Amino acid sequence: MANHLRIELEKLKTNLLSLSSEVERALNKAVLSVRNSDTELAKEVLAADHVIDQHEVEVEEQCLAILALHQPVAKDLRFVIAVLKINNDLERIGDLAVNISERTIFLKKQPPIEIPFDFVNMSQKAVTMLKKSLDAFINMDLRLAHKVWESDDEIDEMNRQVYDKVYSTIKSHPNQVEALIHYLSISRHLERIGDYATNICEDVIYMAEGKIVRHTPEGA
Repeated sequence: MANHLRIELEKLKTNLLSLSSEVERALNKAVLSVRNSDTELAKEVLAADHVIDQHEVEVEEQCLAILALHQPVAKDLRFVIAVLKINNDLERIGDLAVNISERTIFLKKQPPIEIPFDFVNMSQKAVTMLKKSLDAFINMDLRLAHKVWESDDEIDEMNRQVYDKVYSTIKSHPNQVEALIHYLSISRHLERIGDYATNICEDVIYMAEGKIVRHTPEGA
């Protein structure tokens, strides 16, 4: 039984890593679609969303089957629970990549305006947080997980600055309200991606230490 469980847990990890690659690819395409006003790239993200959704269901079904058939305990149980949560977070990041791509398609139809914030820096921050959180999971790197978890405030502050910038720009350029609101939405989506990357790191810490750090002040 123990050997069968090991095999199933390895299959589960492999399947989750495959899903994470699909989500990373979708996010990178979504970010590039905004940066380059590339609607074809944006449409690729939309078209591939059902693949991520189906993959998320498959991973969940694997988790439930392992729980029912093998009744794992201790570290193995924590691993399955963490995978269930990470699986859900990855699917939501995929949804946010779709939302960002939809903003690209909308903005392409509008008169061009300057992006009212440092999109390159903020998007790179979100992409990097996701990549590092997944690296922490793959390698069970607690140091990296804690580092990403503690850096979440940075992207939160970026989002607050975007709100202030968009608010002031709307007052001076009321004719650009609709486009500016869509850029504000993109900023919010990137900030949420940072939150989900942080969630993944919390689950890595839980897997390794059995410690729930959610709602715990960073560094506590």
